[in-house]
Amino acid sequence: MIMIDNQKIIRIIEERKPKSVALDGPDGLMSKIQETADIIAEKFEIPTYIIGDTCWGSCDLNTHAANVLGAEILFNIGHTISMDGFGREIVMIDAYEDMPFDEVAKRLASELLGRNYRKISLLTISQHLPQLENVRGIFEQSGLSVVIGNGKGQLNDGQVFGCEFYPAHSESDRIDCYVFLGQSTFHSAGVALSTGKQTFMLDPYFQEYTEISSVAEELHRKAILSIYKAADARTIGIIIGIKDGQFAKTRALELKKEFEKVGMKVRLIGLTEITEERMQIFSHVDAFVQVACPRIGIDNHFKKPMLSVPQARALIKILKKEPVDEIFRLSHWL
Repeated sequence: MIMIDNQKIIRIIEERKPKSVALDGPDGLMSKIQETADIIAEKFEIPTYIIGDTCWGSCDLNTHAANVLGAEILFNIGHTISMDGFGREIVMIDAYEDMPFDEVAKRLASELLGRNYRKISLLTISQHLPQLENVRGIFEQSGLSVVIGNGKGQLNDGQVFGCEFYPAHSESDRIDCYVFLGQSTFHSAGVALSTGKQTFMLDPYFQEYTEISSVAEELHRKAILSIYKAADARTIGIIIGIKDGQFAKTRALELKKEFEKVGMKVRLIGLTEITEERMQIFSHVDAFVQVACPRIGIDNHFKKPMLSVPQARALIKILKKEPVDEIFRLSHWL
C-alpha cells in the first residue's frame, strides 16, 4: 500500500498558514492524492487544488498551473529527491510503498549465485527507497556482495530517474549485474541501456523477477533505426520543452548550430506536451529532436523520427561520417 507523508503536509500548513494549496503527482497516485486533498480541506478549510495534468517527475512539477490557481504552496507527491523542495513554494512529499521484496529477493539471490554472479548493484525509484537496506541484507546473507551507488544532484543513493543513472555508475566496472527494485520496466530498461549490463527487475506485487535486457535491446534497436531514418531529413525541428524543469533552450541552440554546420535546415519549436497528435501540424518538418525529456522518443511511437539528445549527437556524427559510440552509455541523457 502506498503511504503519503500527510503529517509533513499538515505540519507545513500549520507553520506557514497558506490561504490555499495545490497538490500534484503521478497518475498512479491520484486516488491517494484526492484522499489527501480531502484531509487538508476538512482540517484547514482552505481551497485545496488537485492539479490533474500529467506529472512525470521533478522535472514536471506543474508550477505554472499552481501559480495560475493562486496556490501559495505546491505539494508534489511521490517524487522523492535529495532536496526538500524548490524554494518555499514547492515542497516534495514522500509516498512510499510498503510491499515486501523478501521472498522474490531470496529467489533471485539463488539464481544469481547459480550464474556465478558475485557482486551486484541495487537501484530503485522513490517509492521503494526505504526498502533498499533490507533487500541489501537479504542478498548479503545469501553470499552476494552488494553496492548501493552514490547519488548525485537530485538523486539519493541507489535512486534513478528515467534519464539519470548516476548511482548505477558507481563501481560499474566491478559489477556483475544490476537489480532494480520496483515494477517499472521504464526505469529498469533505462538502467540496462545506460550501463550495458544485465539488469533484473524485482516485482513486489507479483513476487517475480524479470531479466530486462531483451526489452532494453528492443528499445536500442528502435532508437538506432530512428537515427538512420533522420539522416535522410532535410528539415529538422528542435523541440524545446516549455515546462520549467524541461526547459533546455541553451542545449537546443547548441544543437541548432551543429545541424546547420552539416547542411540541415532547422526550425525551433516550443511545446508543453510532445505528442504524435501535435507533431502532425508540422508537415514540412522531416524529423524532430526534443531536448525536454530523453525518454519521449525512446518509449513512445511517432510516425516521424523523434530523437533524444544522445540520438541527435549520434546523428550529427553520422552526417559528419564519424564513428558512433554506444549512444546511451551515459549517466545522464541530457
